[in-house]
Amino acid sequence: MKYLQYILFFITLTTSLTFQAQTREELEAKRQSIQQEIDEINSIIRTAETKGRSALNEYEDLQKRIKVTERLIQVNNQEANLLTREINANANKIDRLRNELEQLKSDYEQMIQKSYRSKSDKSRIMFLFSSESFLQAYKRIQYMKQFAQYRKKQGKEVMKQTKELQGINNKLFEQRRDQEKILAENRKTKSKLVSDKNNLNQLLASINKEKKKYAKELKQKQQEANRIDREINRLIREAIARENKKSGSDAKSTFNLTPEAKALAKDFAQNKGKLPWPVRSGEVSMRFGERPHPIVKTIKIMSNGVRIDTEKNGKARAVFEGEVSQVSKIPGANVVVMVRHGDYLSIYNNLQKVFVKSGDKVARGEELGEVGINSSSGKTTLIFQLFKNTTKLNPEQWIYKL
Repeated sequence: MKYLQYILFFITLTTSLTFQAQTREELEAKRQSIQQEIDEINSIIRTAETKGRSALNEYEDLQKRIKVTERLIQVNNQEANLLTREINANANKIDRLRNELEQLKSDYEQMIQKSYRSKSDKSRIMFLFSSESFLQAYKRIQYMKQFAQYRKKQGKEVMKQTKELQGINNKLFEQRRDQEKILAENRKTKSKLVSDKNNLNQLLASINKEKKKYAKELKQKQQEANRIDREINRLIREAIARENKKSGSDAKSTFNLTPEAKALAKDFAQNKGKLPWPVRSGEVSMRFGERPHPIVKTIKIMSNGVRIDTEKNGKARAVFEGEVSQVSKIPGANVVVMVRHGDYLSIYNNLQKVFVKSGDKVARGEELGEVGINSSSGKTTLIFQLFKNTTKLNPEQWIYKL
């Protein structure tokens, strides 16, 4: 038990140290990034066609926005707490500097008064002539010079301390203003979060009343997705057979690679985890693999790729250099573009406009077409898949921060 307590203490301490290590600039950058994420989600929701839109889609959108909003509130709190610590530190520094400045001014005032009393040339001459020896007179001259220099130095020090105090006061004012701004934004954000959570609960209640209806809807959607996946698998085999036929092979499951194609495949594999997103910006609405539906848990959903909701008229972009292997129209899925990278294939599904044709060489990041609307969600959604020959790959392991 004690061992477990030590582990928990260590984790807490590590987390605390990590938090303390965060600078205001890092927190501000994180806050802006999260706000941009919320803006993108809101933009996608606004551009979605609301007519006939399922309550399931609305629920998923709200749930996603709530999670990101909670992260924003957490970062806002962290930044406000950091500002509180900085404000307290500067307030203490101001008190210390004021005390030092008061002492410095008092010392300087006494020194000026003393200097003024002995300022006349007669007093200085008498001070020198009263010397008992030449050496003593010389020392007194040096003392008068040093005193004058010290007085000048003290005057500069008073000005310096005064300027530093003014600077810290100005910084303290800015910090308090920034803190109030963050706290005001947080109050508004929390209000929106409460509203979203209320709407979420209402939607969930309405979905639970008609579970059979939504279960049937999800089954139909999964059947349609399976049909499209089977069609894509057929197109892949056709592309492999067509390409291999050029070299006299009848293989239909693996590409026969030329030396150039092998080099390209090697480059592609070496970029695993570093490939760019297939759209400029967006939100992943469905991830790779099989899992229970987040709301109707009795239904399992299966995805051979990822679905990315993007902005209206968003463009699909090649994730790596290669050659367009096929451009095909799939009923119920708009147009699919397949780009070959040696024995790897990147697939861009649900394009309403296409800018390339079969056989075109494309560069990394080149626009392939305009993403179409998902009929069930009303959103602009790209269905992106990766294959090595006929083996499906998880795009999340290949695309950077997907």
